Parts: sequence; structure tokens; C-alpha cells
Amino acid sequence: MGEAETDDGKIVVTLDELLYQRRMTLTELAERVDITLANLSILKTGKAKAIRFSTLEAICRVLECQPGDLLGYAREA
Repeated sequence: MGEAETDDGKIVVTLDELLYQRRMTLTELAERVDITLANLSILKTGKAKAIRFSTLEAICRVLECQPGDLLGYAREA
């Protein structure tokens, strides 16, 4: 699960889980969304600093999910 840190919490990216549930590879998603595998990997690992709404829309369309299924927020313990 990817994570991007903020001041008192982190954004959690659940792309691995969604791909597993859909039986889809990261490579297949990259091709269907028309994004480089490297950029999708950065998102998956939580190292991305931002995501374009158009990219988020494309991922949600292909994975048939909502943005909240892909991204979450976890408070620091």
C-alpha cells in the first residue's frame, strides 16, 4: 500500500488491492489509462506529490471504482 505523508497524516493509495480484486496487472492498467508504467508505479507506492483529475478519472473508469476506493487518509498515530 502506498503512502504520501502530510503534516499530521498520510494519503493512502490502495491501488494494489484494487488491481488484485480486478485481476489486473499494473502494466495492463498503464496501457488502458495511457500513462507510463513508471508514473503509475510512483502513484502506487505513494511517492506521487499530485495526481491530475483526468488521470484519477481514467483510473476510476478502468477499475470501475470511486476515487475514495483508490485514495484514503490515515492520521498519524
